[in-house]
Amino acid sequence: MAVRITRRTAAAGLAAAAIAPGLGRARAQGVYPPPGQTIKVVVPFVAGGTTDITGRVVADRLSQMWNVPFVVENVPGAGANLGMERVAKGPADGTVLVVVTPNLAINQFMYSKMPFDPEKDVTPISQVINVPNLLCVRNSLPVNNVAELIAYAKANPGKLNYASSGVGTSIHLSAELFKRMTGVEMAHVVYRGSPPALTDLIGGAVDLMFDNIPTCVNLAREGKIRALGVTTSKRSTVAPEYPAIAETVPGYDATSFFGIGVPSGVPQAIKDMIERDVRALSQDKAVKDRFATLAVETVGSSSKEFSSFIAFERERWGKIITELKIKAD
Repeated sequence: MAVRITRRTAAAGLAAAAIAPGLGRARAQGVYPPPGQTIKVVVPFVAGGTTDITGRVVADRLSQMWNVPFVVENVPGAGANLGMERVAKGPADGTVLVVVTPNLAINQFMYSKMPFDPEKDVTPISQVINVPNLLCVRNSLPVNNVAELIAYAKANPGKLNYASSGVGTSIHLSAELFKRMTGVEMAHVVYRGSPPALTDLIGGAVDLMFDNIPTCVNLAREGKIRALGVTTSKRSTVAPEYPAIAETVPGYDATSFFGIGVPSGVPQAIKDMIERDVRALSQDKAVKDRFATLAVETVGSSSKEFSSFIAFERERWGKIITELKIKAD
């Protein structure tokens, strides 16, 4: 699904916000992007989730900064591999960007064959947000905190299930890490994205979910589902009302991240410009405030910092995935 975003189009409610000083700078040397050139942002998951929100926020802001139209295209499938492959093998001229997700760090350990090289074919440009997952349960489940959930699961072995947006997503791995560290058993119910999974969680068709906090926090605050804790090692500064799971399960830590990447063959001068402006928009007050309403903090890292972070995540999760023998094919 592709949605055209221009200066007149709002992405995630940001169009009405004033452009911060300095964000309307002219195109670098009048070369990139070419006047009138449409820039595509590939979102490797379905519309409505955190990946999609990130892509639309970035597309809207860059469209305003560069005064060129943007198109957001959702290319879900194979745990983000389809969308990432399209970008990796697409034009290396800066006209195609991709929302980088944790899958860039973990898919190579879960698929026997990758359609592209995640370490060589995609260059991470800048991490836009760092995202806790939020452990939520259906309202009818008789638990009110993490300790009670663990006790209930152990008292009712094999009865609980959990939803995820796909095999190998941070949502899936957060649950598997929780199982490993607590000794509970839960069945995995796989969905094509968070929105349909949340619908079933609200309806009581599934028991719980470790969802990205932007797509579930308002549902929790509205009382449609019950939130028990965040997956990061400490409480979120923008959602401190939710305890860290690590307060009950010492050492537990799982984080989602979302940023922008490009095909590795893009000229360095263009990479530098994209990095500069993505970092700038990540620190823009309107963007920070928008993400704060979703309990998310912006990052705005450099390409080097983002690449190092992904390498760390690749090493960390690679060991866990291998030990647990998690496979997506």
